[in-house]
Amino acid sequence: MRPRHFRPAGAMRGEIRVPGDKSISHRSIMLGALAVGETRVTGLLEGEDVLSTAAAMRAMGARVEREDIGEWVVNGVGVGALLQPQAPLDMGNSGTSTRLLMGLVASHAIEATFVGDASLSKRPMGRVIEPLSRMGAAFDSAEGGRLPLTVRGASPAVPIEYRLPVASAQVKSAVLLAALNTPGITTVVEPVPTRDHSERMLRGFGAELEVEEIDGANGPERVIRLRGEAELRPQVIEVPGDPSSAAFFIVGALIIPGSELLIRNVGLNPTRAGLIGVLRDMGGRIDEENPRVVGGEPVADLRVFHSPLKGIEVDPALAPSMIDEFPVFFVAAALAEGRTVTSGLDELRVKESDRLSAMAAALTLAGASVTENEDGLVIHGTRGDPLPGTGGPIATHLDHRIAMAMAIAGMASVKGVEVDDTRPIATSFPVFEELLEGVTQ
Repeated sequence: MRPRHFRPAGAMRGEIRVPGDKSISHRSIMLGALAVGETRVTGLLEGEDVLSTAAAMRAMGARVEREDIGEWVVNGVGVGALLQPQAPLDMGNSGTSTRLLMGLVASHAIEATFVGDASLSKRPMGRVIEPLSRMGAAFDSAEGGRLPLTVRGASPAVPIEYRLPVASAQVKSAVLLAALNTPGITTVVEPVPTRDHSERMLRGFGAELEVEEIDGANGPERVIRLRGEAELRPQVIEVPGDPSSAAFFIVGALIIPGSELLIRNVGLNPTRAGLIGVLRDMGGRIDEENPRVVGGEPVADLRVFHSPLKGIEVDPALAPSMIDEFPVFFVAAALAEGRTVTSGLDELRVKESDRLSAMAAALTLAGASVTENEDGLVIHGTRGDPLPGTGGPIATHLDHRIAMAMAIAGMASVKGVEVDDTRPIATSFPVFEELLEGVTQ
């Protein structure tokens, strides 16, 4: 373990670039590996999760090579031509890699075994197993649909119409990736829209994909149809900065007095930008500069100013658009004026850790007033006063976002916050600590 005491710091000032978007980085390697020819990717996130995806695609026949920092070349094998991996695919801590690659394997005539670290091995995969089994794939897994898990792909797989029982971009993407090598039209119905990077990128690579908005019983729904046996064309992809990584610096600048921070090249896909809207509703000043579109994704530079925040009740319908940002959002709520109420966050209990329980315990240890409910937290803020800080280490549970969120909390505290292990940060944001030190006065 690598503990660290994150001590109170001065204002966040200057400008930074956060690493490339993790969701887009994963998908660019996977789809590049399924295209015939050379795909070039710049700005790729070189965290451990994405490197797990790259290693898995190499094991199934693609050439995936790093030419320079953030510049990668992928030579694909074509849809339907993935090779049998000769050893188990080690997913490390990456749930995204595991679930999406399960979809890829499910419609190919190969067998693959997925293994992961202690944290990933606790995460249930049943929500992906269920639709992929309906498409014809077979699964052997540890108890409760957990890793280690073996997938035997179906050839040919069967197209299905699948209504997502919970909002999950990973489940949606797994089914769509399986559909690429499935004859006929596979349909996914989303009662609640989730991040749409898969749809945007699949279209960009040449897949025949349609999205229709319809009126459902409880509001608008999205119907996504993909025609299988696709032929994907190689692409040149520029990965925008990850909004989930930018979130830590956005919150830090909002809650640390005297801060004014410019974060360049942040992806602002509307299915991912819920946090920014919620922080603005709390009184946060976050200005967008130089808005543009890069590779089909909206991007802008964000200038963030220290702002007095007010507690609010967060609409649970916004949860899918900020699901990964809740740990650091809870930190912002802890320093706001008044009460912040969140609900509808059951998904946070099956992330890298139980993020509701982990953040409730960590913030309480740091001196915040937190009540944990079944599906959310209620936080009574300090009215902008710094948190007292911790007298001992908080438990990160091998979760990178818990570690980074509590690092920000430590910088807005009286005596700092000790994090029990900073190693998990490398899974998504290897340069987090370096950037943090570079912008604090």
